[in-house]
Amino acid sequence: MTMEHNDRTSSERSLSAWDDYPVHQTSEFIRHVATSDRNFYDRYYFNLHPSSDEFFAIFGLGQYPNLGTTDAFLAVTKDGTQRIMRASKPLTERMDVSVGPMRIEVIEPLEKLRVVVEPNDADIAMDVTWTAAIPAFEEPRQYLRSRGTVVFDTQRFAQLGRWEGTLTVAGEDIAITPDRCGGSRDRSWGVRPVGEKQPDGIRQSISVMPGMWNYMPVDFGDHSIIYMCHERPDGHRPLEEAVRVWADPDRPADWLGTPTWEHDMISGSRLLAASRITMPDAPEGPITMSARPLLTNFISIGTGYGFEEDWRHGMWQGEDEVVQALTYDVDDIRGLAQYGVVDSVGEFRYGDRVGYGLYEHGFFGPFPPMDLHDRGDLHP
Repeated sequence: MTMEHNDRTSSERSLSAWDDYPVHQTSEFIRHVATSDRNFYDRYYFNLHPSSDEFFAIFGLGQYPNLGTTDAFLAVTKDGTQRIMRASKPLTERMDVSVGPMRIEVIEPLEKLRVVVEPNDADIAMDVTWTAAIPAFEEPRQYLRSRGTVVFDTQRFAQLGRWEGTLTVAGEDIAITPDRCGGSRDRSWGVRPVGEKQPDGIRQSISVMPGMWNYMPVDFGDHSIIYMCHERPDGHRPLEEAVRVWADPDRPADWLGTPTWEHDMISGSRLLAASRITMPDAPEGPITMSARPLLTNFISIGTGYGFEEDWRHGMWQGEDEVVQALTYDVDDIRGLAQYGVVDSVGEFRYGDRVGYGLYEHGFFGPFPPMDLHDRGDLHP
């Protein structure tokens, strides 16, 4: 019995380096999460932009303990081209926050992180350090059940910050300086659809997250506004939030009330040209935040978030590490990508304030308030 245990490979053992730290939450080894749900994940997401339409970088890394995989991606949109590096390998050690050419270093938890992507065939690389501009904000828990099955049960925190370092795109080294380069990040974990597509069965015609999704964390300098809304076609909202988080950690956040939205959708598409988000309960009275996209990164293509049958977050790619490079003309992928989550650098205004942040939206299936009455409809 002892010999059999000692002969196990590292991928088969339960014991890992994390077990030497006092961080256990259950009677299991750290390698084994509290649920056996195949869809459990633990992920980093970042974006980086120069508060303009010059370029937009999105990158992330996830671990999927019950699928035995970890993967990462970097997607950069610049000059009409979207370049993607994606990588995957078996998950053996949860303290190893690296995949292929990408690694994440937590320099100071909740305050400072470094992300490195070594040169690769996608012709994009980076060495950048992120410093928090506001305290981390605990987002509301997302819980969705579909035909009896829990499809979303996730926890997440969001944070705005500034970047410093170097981004390399197609041989050009771009200086990333905190005076102009910002972005948001989130850490999320829990249960959501990942890995190989499961048999549809009773859910074959049901979207796991139907309707409209908005997610807009915005940096206004001395404070940030974080707005999010999942609204179903019938108007029910499983998730919503509108909050102002001050850079001064001693100043309490302002809860801004139940947000309402107005969106201008581009005719013949599911893409937004502009938005107005009204938050009624700000201390100074109702405020309306206007938004417009500056540059879009179609993360539903190539990164694992969306459509490819051969590459989804957590999908098993084999015993060996895999690194792939993809290059797309943005105009060529827009038609398909608009049916997934769409991320843009956004310019935001309210009163005399101007801010920049993530302008994220998605319209999944029918959504009558925007004249989308079928899963394939485009705005008239």
